[in-house]
Amino acid sequence: MKISVLGTTIRLVLTLCVLPSILQGQCLENEGRLWNYDGTSCRNTVFTAVPFLRTVADARSGAMGDAGIAISTDANAMQFNASKLAFAKQGMGFGISHTPWLQSTGFSNISLTYLSGFTQLGKGQALGFGFRYFSLGALPLVNTSGVPLNNGETNEVEFAIAYAKKFSHGFSAAITGKLIYSDLAEGIVLTGGNVATAETVGALDLSFTYQTPLSLPNLESGLRLGLAFSNLGSKIAYSNSSTKEYLPGNVGLGAAWEMKLDDRNALTLTADVNKLMVPTPCRDSGANCDRNGNGIPDFKEFSPLSGVFQSFGDAPEGFYEETQELLYSLGLEYWFNQQFALRGGYFSESLTKGSRKYITMGMGLKYQSMGFNLSYLRMVEIPGNPINNTWRFSLLFDFDFTFIRERKQLGAG
Repeated sequence: MKISVLGTTIRLVLTLCVLPSILQGQCLENEGRLWNYDGTSCRNTVFTAVPFLRTVADARSGAMGDAGIAISTDANAMQFNASKLAFAKQGMGFGISHTPWLQSTGFSNISLTYLSGFTQLGKGQALGFGFRYFSLGALPLVNTSGVPLNNGETNEVEFAIAYAKKFSHGFSAAITGKLIYSDLAEGIVLTGGNVATAETVGALDLSFTYQTPLSLPNLESGLRLGLAFSNLGSKIAYSNSSTKEYLPGNVGLGAAWEMKLDDRNALTLTADVNKLMVPTPCRDSGANCDRNGNGIPDFKEFSPLSGVFQSFGDAPEGFYEETQELLYSLGLEYWFNQQFALRGGYFSESLTKGSRKYITMGMGLKYQSMGFNLSYLRMVEIPGNPINNTWRFSLLFDFDFTFIRERKQLGAG
C-alpha cells in the first residue's frame, strides 16, 4: 500500500523556511533581465538539501543579524568559524542552544538544538566539537485513500569535530569534519514507486582567522577578519531515485571591529557576507534545462566539487544575478563591565532569492564562568513568514585551566 507524500511535502516546505515558491510563471526577457508579466523580477531561489545546517542556533549571533564569522570566540565558534578557537582566552568551553523553530506554522514540536564545545591543546592548538539536532517530531501520514496512518518521525543530525591551529600571533586556520544524517520518514513509498530513505553523508569545513590591534588615538581597539568555507561534501538523496541534491555549501567573509571605550564599556561592530556555493536553478522547464534528455535538470548533475565552481558564474542573468545571491548580516554588541550585553542586527536577502529581511535584538548576561544569551527575530517586509517572532536561547560555560590547577593545588594542600 502506497503512502501519501503529504508528510514529506510538509517537511520539505518547512525545512526550506517556507521560502517564496520556486514555481514561477513564464518570465519575459528584456535588456538581459527576466521579468514577470506584472513587471516584478523573476524569482530564482537557490535551494539545497538539509538546509538546517545553515540555520543559526547561537542566540548571540542570532541577536546580531546572524553575524558570527568574526565575533569574539566562544564555544559556538564551531558553527561559523572554528579557526577562532585557537584564540580562545579560556582553556575549555561548552555551550547549549535551543530554538523553537517555525512556531507560527502551528507545528509546536519543531525545534533546533545545538551542543558545542572546545578545549585548548596547548601551543596554539584547539579541538572543538558540535552536535546539531533538528526535529519536526511526528508528522501525520495518510494513504492514497486519505485514511490516517501512523505518524512519521522526522529528524536530522550533524556531528562535527574540528582542529584549529595558530600559525602566527594573529593568524589561525581550522579543518572540521562532519557526519550528517537526514531521515525525512524512511520507508515511505512515494509517487512513482520511489521509497524515502535515511541518508548519512560526510562534509568538511575550512576556516581562517586574522586579527590585529588597531592603533587609534585615545581608543583601544582591534580588528578580526574571518573566512569560512562550510558544508563541502557529498550530495544527498531523499529517496532511492537517481536524483541527488546538493549540501548547502557556503562561503562566508566576516569582519568585526572591537572597541574598548573605557574600563567598563566595550562595543563591537560586525558584518558578514555569505553566498551558497550551489548551482543556480535553470529557469526554463523545457529541453534547455535537460540537454541530455535524461529527465534530470542539468544544474543538478554536477559533481559536488564542480557544483562549487559552477555556482560563481552560472546565474541566467550573469553577474547581476550572482550579486543577488549574496546574504548580508550586520550586527552590534555592547558590553557593560563584561557582565551585561545588549545586541542588535539586520539580515538582508534579495527579493529574487528568498526575500528574507529581518531585524534582530537580544541581550546577554555573564556571571563568572556562566553566560546566558537571548535573541528575538522580527521580519521587516513579510510578517507572515514562518520564521517571524523566532526566539533563541543559549547557555555558555567557560573554564580556565589556570583556575582549575590552582583549585587542585589547594585541595592537595
